[in-house]
Amino acid sequence: MEAFFKTHAHLVEHTTAPVRRLLMDEINWNDRLIAIKGARGVGKTTFLLQYAREHFSTNDHKCLFVGMNNFHFQQHGLFDFACNFHRMGGQVLLVDQAYKLPHWQQELRRCYDNLPALKIVFTGSCAMKLDDEETHLSNLCSCYTLRGFSLREFINLRTGKNFSHYSFQDILERHEMIAANILRQEVNPLDHIRAYLKHGFYPFFLEQTNYTESLLKSMNMTVEVDILLIHQIEQKYLHKIKRLLYLLASDAQATPNVSQLATDMQTSRATVMGYLKLLSDAQLLNMVYRKGEYASKKPARITLHDTNQLFAIFPRTNEEEIISDTFFQQNVGIDHQIFIGDRSCNYFVENKKFRLCNEEPHRFAPDIYYLRTGITKGHDKQLPLWLLGFMY
Repeated sequence: MEAFFKTHAHLVEHTTAPVRRLLMDEINWNDRLIAIKGARGVGKTTFLLQYAREHFSTNDHKCLFVGMNNFHFQQHGLFDFACNFHRMGGQVLLVDQAYKLPHWQQELRRCYDNLPALKIVFTGSCAMKLDDEETHLSNLCSCYTLRGFSLREFINLRTGKNFSHYSFQDILERHEMIAANILRQEVNPLDHIRAYLKHGFYPFFLEQTNYTESLLKSMNMTVEVDILLIHQIEQKYLHKIKRLLYLLASDAQATPNVSQLATDMQTSRATVMGYLKLLSDAQLLNMVYRKGEYASKKPARITLHDTNQLFAIFPRTNEEEIISDTFFQQNVGIDHQIFIGDRSCNYFVENKKFRLCNEEPHRFAPDIYYLRTGITKGHDKQLPLWLLGFMY
């Protein structure tokens, strides 16, 4: 156990978190079992260590961070480890990548049932399943999602400012005032958004590495490890899932033709639909449906999960419509249900209509919100698209 405490102290001392994530204040840390899900590379490990640093002294043995990559857990169960930690006075156990352990749901359930004074916070992939029929872990666990950096957080980091976040409704109702307040602080978001769209969503840009290569490696690991491991898919089907991801990314403006995709991949339509769900759950895709259609139906629009993924796969992309669509879904889709629009608009959100524009429309409809690229501030129902990056 002493070796684990030494590793914990070293990691906490050497962890740097230049941006304090909003999720830190949204979590109810009094809950006994907390899951933090998120895409690979968004900073879940750093987030746990940041929590330990904020709430406990470095050598306080009441809190312990352990990663499931440690070979110790190939021989010893998490429950036995938690019992030993609790007997030594431990109160908070931080478990990184819990889903890598065999029977991890059962182990966490045993901890919950037998160690009521111990709090456990664990991280895992977005593809991680909590709805195990045997353990009912989803009923016991408070689940949160850590997102990649927002445009607001990216700008704060680059400029040293401390801009606030705003709700979607605030932005729609007060966008002129909000944009004016931001511009008044001698920061023009248009000077930063192009860099953010390419390499600002994941913390890789803080490292001395090639950003695109790091992101592509992370995306491949999501498919190769998270999806295949969690869903027990045979290795021989790996190339089909990767090919599907590429085919969708290369034709993001078109309504997906599931039958044609099945033909191209030499598989069934049902298999393609299943793969789409897996890629969406793993935050590699965003899928938008028509109003009134259930998720089991074919999606009307598919984009990659975020613009950084788009540029990683197609570095020279200049399709502004695809970039704008992806940015819109990346930000609004976090907390709001998006539906594909009709002839008058691109999207419906909460019964409101939205049209994405690269240039000023010739005619304005009073019931449509126009989200424009390339402008610093708008008026009436014409808003700058960048402002959606201040929603968290």
